Amino acid sequence: MTPRVALVTGGSGGIGAATAAALAASGHAVAVGYASRAEAAEKVAAEIGGLAVPVDVTDPASVAAAFTRVEDALGPVAVLVNNAGVTGDGLAMRMGDDQWRRVLATSLDGAFHTIRRALPSMTRQRFGRIVNVGSVAGFSGSAGQANYAAAKAGLVGLTRSIAREMAPRGITCNAVAPGPIATNMTDVLSPERQAEMVAAVPLGRMGRPDEVASVIAFLCSDAAAYVNGAVVPVDGGLGMGH
Repeated sequence: MTPRVALVTGGSGGIGAATAAALAASGHAVAVGYASRAEAAEKVAAEIGGLAVPVDVTDPASVAAAFTRVEDALGPVAVLVNNAGVTGDGLAMRMGDDQWRRVLATSLDGAFHTIRRALPSMTRQRFGRIVNVGSVAGFSGSAGQANYAAAKAGLVGLTRSIAREMAPRGITCNAVAPGPIATNMTDVLSPERQAEMVAAVPLGRMGRPDEVASVIAFLCSDAAAYVNGAVVPVDGGLGMGH
């Protein structure tokens, strides 16, 4: 693994924190992006010898400031993991415009903002690894999560468009599509709902953040140089056939 500078958005916990740790273990200098959980992000950064960076991915100016801070402290970003995301569940007929827009703005617009800011320096380096964290919901849909599923489906189109545009410059763009993963998002669900989710997974359990992180770390590696435009399921078999 060639050591490089990596930025992980939504890095204060769950999949993001596990990814930051995996990339640091691979030798990368890692910036841990966070929107609100400063203390948690600082803890993650301290544990891996990285840098905690505030960033609101919905705001292009905040994204630009975060990249500048990383560049000044660590160097140009060559590895970007777009993990920032939120949920705002509700039936479509009752879903408000703000509820819809907030989820799309974070998961989909946010990924575009960071990718756009990262590409010039990646182009100069003639190297780049971009990984977007999607979801099995982006393929199968999810009742009560029209906003979330639409955002994650949009990430597939974004991923593959960037993959086609940037491949001649040595930049790859891939996505992972996790199924149910044991994080803060699932911890707040009722035991009944968690049991329903597990029952739908052929492996019969929720995944762990580190299991997703290990796939992301591979996609960011030198060994994944010929993997481009892929959407890799990490879902225990839940999405088979999509």
